[in-house]
Amino acid sequence: MATSDASLQIGDVTLIVHDLPAVAQFYEKIIGLERISADASEIALGVEGQVMVRLRRDAQAARTSPREAGLFHTAFLLPERSDLGAFLSHLSKMGQSLEGASDHKVSEALYLSDPEGNGVEIYRDRPRAEWPLKNGEIAMTTDPIDLQDVARAAQAEWRGAPAGTVIGHVHLRVGALDPAELFYRDILGLPVTTRYRWANFHGWDGYHHHIATNIWHSKGAAPKTSPRTGLAEVGLRGTPEALEALVARAGANPVDPWGLPFALREKETAPA
Repeated sequence: MATSDASLQIGDVTLIVHDLPAVAQFYEKIIGLERISADASEIALGVEGQVMVRLRRDAQAARTSPREAGLFHTAFLLPERSDLGAFLSHLSKMGQSLEGASDHKVSEALYLSDPEGNGVEIYRDRPRAEWPLKNGEIAMTTDPIDLQDVARAAQAEWRGAPAGTVIGHVHLRVGALDPAELFYRDILGLPVTTRYRWANFHGWDGYHHHIATNIWHSKGAAPKTSPRTGLAEVGLRGTPEALEALVARAGANPVDPWGLPFALREKETAPA
């Protein structure tokens, strides 16, 4: 299963930043996104003309603390393991260090952060037939990963994020799991796919997760009340039928309990 097989998926994220050129350079040079549009206050980046990241400058915004509700990471899903291997070699050549790497059984993932501390995951999925199950839930784990074996999977040099790259999921810091579950499960219609040590994972239509929430550092965090750096909006893309059902449950402008808004956009259809 691909995340795009789901009737709803993550389309894009909007980040508030202080140093727009520096953060944009990271997503272009390190992550390999292309610049789609730009002006003095906003730069949009993505793949094949599809916007995935919008960076908005706000020099007056307060710097978000890891103990506040907000972004844990944006996860970019690569089409193949060979792409992940090429990306890993690219990081080494660029002198960019990793902050972590894990084998989750459903996926293999690399972790780093942009210049303003916004978490980034780059990952590849295993085929759905290989996803382990336990008591009817997807049994994700956090195991060591063989980085040398991943690097050996590369078949060519990294030339930027390849066609087919998408935002596979967004992982959020929240103040409490129960109200987060009520919103994401009952309002956005995201079933819980697995529970994991102070974190819940939610996915549409059987995908392992499109949204994750955790309280690892943010337990008790209050809703956002003033402009902050970091995640400002998540864009969802869906079929007309899925969007209509979502609007019926959540309204046209759903907002989570910590003030994170979701923008609803129709999926683009492939040309005939």
